Amino acid sequence: MNYQEAINFLFGALPMYQRVGKSAFKKDLTNTLRLCEALGNPQRRFKSIHVAGTNGKGSSSHMLASVMQEAGYKTGLYTSPHLKNFTERIKVNGKEISESGVVGFVVNNKAAIEEIKPSFFEMTVAMAFDYFARQEVDIAIIEVGLGGRLDSTNIISPEIALITNIGMDHTDMLGDTLEAIAFEKAGIIKPHIPVVIGETHPVTADVFTRIATERKAPLTFADQGTRNQYTLDLKGNYQQKNLPGVLEVINKLQEAGWHIADSTVTRGLSSVISNTGLKGRWQQLSINPLTICDTGHNKEGIQLLIDQMNTLTYDQLYLVMGFVNDKNVGEVLRLLSADANFIFCEASVPRAMKLADLKQQAKAMTIEAEYVPDVNEALAMARSRANENDLIFVGGSNFVVAELNEL
Repeated sequence: MNYQEAINFLFGALPMYQRVGKSAFKKDLTNTLRLCEALGNPQRRFKSIHVAGTNGKGSSSHMLASVMQEAGYKTGLYTSPHLKNFTERIKVNGKEISESGVVGFVVNNKAAIEEIKPSFFEMTVAMAFDYFARQEVDIAIIEVGLGGRLDSTNIISPEIALITNIGMDHTDMLGDTLEAIAFEKAGIIKPHIPVVIGETHPVTADVFTRIATERKAPLTFADQGTRNQYTLDLKGNYQQKNLPGVLEVINKLQEAGWHIADSTVTRGLSSVISNTGLKGRWQQLSINPLTICDTGHNKEGIQLLIDQMNTLTYDQLYLVMGFVNDKNVGEVLRLLSADANFIFCEASVPRAMKLADLKQQAKAMTIEAEYVPDVNEALAMARSRANENDLIFVGGSNFVVAELNEL
């Protein structure tokens, strides 16, 4: 089996939430437990930090990984989804798992996989845990895929857990109230293991407090403490909302005996991109006209991006955007400036919202727009029309950003 055949096996043999959505979401940890049992329970052979939340969990995971690397620890990092290559999901000290490593996992465990029939995500989580155990990492930062309580990653017993924030996303799977979603995210809280909440919300704070109390888990609301000023190489203003949670996790690790000097924290937070390879967060693609892309894709995330756009000086705004079909696109469209020049596109994945459906919603809101299926062609159209003092933004979906040729 070569790498492409291994990837085809992973992507094609079984459902994958990233591509098909809700039908791939399995509300059960049995397959993950069975597969990891067949692998000798690798999740028990390394220390970890577990990160959940509606927005910011990917960025926070990368920040933590960068700091731990700078502190001299061999650091694993598991995140999802990937933007360009599958191997982005599994890294050690910023270096992606090799293609031969992916092939080896599939070949060596094909019999168990075919017997257990795990989902794409369950296989990927098991691969990451197996890789981190074999690499003998000192610690691994593990990002939750979806929710928390029933997410495949939730078989670990971490040193500490971080829940960044709660917003109305994936409501068809996690519940249609903030309390219900918070309950699912709070599923990563383990007995006696410290948990940090990145943002205090009056509706969800009681949920976290109740569950942490029940499980005798020390609980800290990070944004209620002293704000520390650090320079981030991540240029999205919204990263300042992620920083308190990250810093509180580091503080708890220091208290537990991990050797993380303050100078290390400074270096780590100013070198996230170079240390971990993070892409697609308020990333500048070009200037004259200034062109930015970002993977923010729900109402709360888009609002933060709009807030930052509003701090910039430009003549005209061009929005190159596409969405997935399981989001409340109407909520997002209502946030966008009516004065913008809209060019809508459609990512080439089954979950992408069809342009015909998007056109219908845009028309109902009297939004005038161009409709160009390919994101790169849509961006080329925006650039051909924009002047050097204009602003072009590309986003609305992970998949739209992932298909940019210049990323």
